[in-house]
Amino acid sequence: MAKAEGRSFDFLDESHIQTNFLETFKFDSPNQYITTETDEFSAVCPFSGLPDLAFVKIEYYPDGGKCVELKSLKYYFISFRNVGIYQEAVTKRIYSDLKSVLETNRIRVTTVYNTRGGFDTTCIEGNINSE
Repeated sequence: MAKAEGRSFDFLDESHIQTNFLETFKFDSPNQYITTETDEFSAVCPFSGLPDLAFVKIEYYPDGGKCVELKSLKYYFISFRNVGIYQEAVTKRIYSDLKSVLETNRIRVTTVYNTRGGFDTTCIEGNINSE
């Protein structure tokens, strides 16, 4: 039997996600398609307590006259690092937080998680074409 069998790690709840880290800057070009992506996202699986690693792609049109500032987005993502949250809920949370701060309905968030237990998981929330 493996020594680590049945071990678990403590993790934080969703109240520790720092939405207040997100900053925007004014940008007047509502028909410009913007995409930003990273493969440096991690949160914690609340079932196992193990890290979930993901590629995140954010696509949006700055209808609200705003763009997300990338350093602030990075800090926001880091705030997930020790939070126990399911993969599907991560995608919905990022979508909701960015939709609110950017004030746009044309936004889509895609998360592609590293294989876990033989399963590949991709979650998509939103629609960049319309609400």
